[in-house]
Amino acid sequence: HGRVAMAGFVGYCLQSNGVHFPWGIQGQFAGYDLPAVSFGDIAAAGGPADQWDALPTAGKAQILLVIGFLEMYGETSAALEMDGQKHYVRGGKPGYYPSFQGRMPHPVPLDLWDPFGFTRKMTPERKEKALLAEINNGRLAMIGLFGLISASKGLIVPGLDTLGIAPYAGEVMAPFTAGDTALPFVADMAAKIGTYGY
Repeated sequence: HGRVAMAGFVGYCLQSNGVHFPWGIQGQFAGYDLPAVSFGDIAAAGGPADQWDALPTAGKAQILLVIGFLEMYGETSAALEMDGQKHYVRGGKPGYYPSFQGRMPHPVPLDLWDPFGFTRKMTPERKEKALLAEINNGRLAMIGLFGLISASKGLIVPGLDTLGIAPYAGEVMAPFTAGDTALPFVADMAAKIGTYGY
């Protein structure tokens, strides 16, 4: 989770400053005439949380499905055993992610853990020191990311509340909004947003 938080913190900082890809996110494709939406259109919605709300429903669903697949694959004992590892609750290494190489029906150019092989030649002592630094950086990124989210909701966060972070009027704990009611159960969930007294 620390690695995800580090990527999230960097992403939040980039998105808050208007950095985005220059191409389109959807448009006419394989005979489907979808409305053209560019990354610039999404970036114009406001801060990172507003940008998530502006994503098309299909884009949100794709992101969540990929995350679900990666979580499932990383927790699967069979995939870990192919690398000679065990699940972390059964004595394996916490943070180890199994390789994709030779296991997918199509080529996967890089693995998630150490895609460029930077740690292959490290001594065990150096790896241990690097892992400790990564854990600490991940913890700091979690604090930083939640600080940025809290500041966007108008809470006082020393050092962050003066940065001019774009305010967010939506519900950060609701991945879907009233605009996503084409998905099952979302209409019922969206009706309850804002009714719990916080």
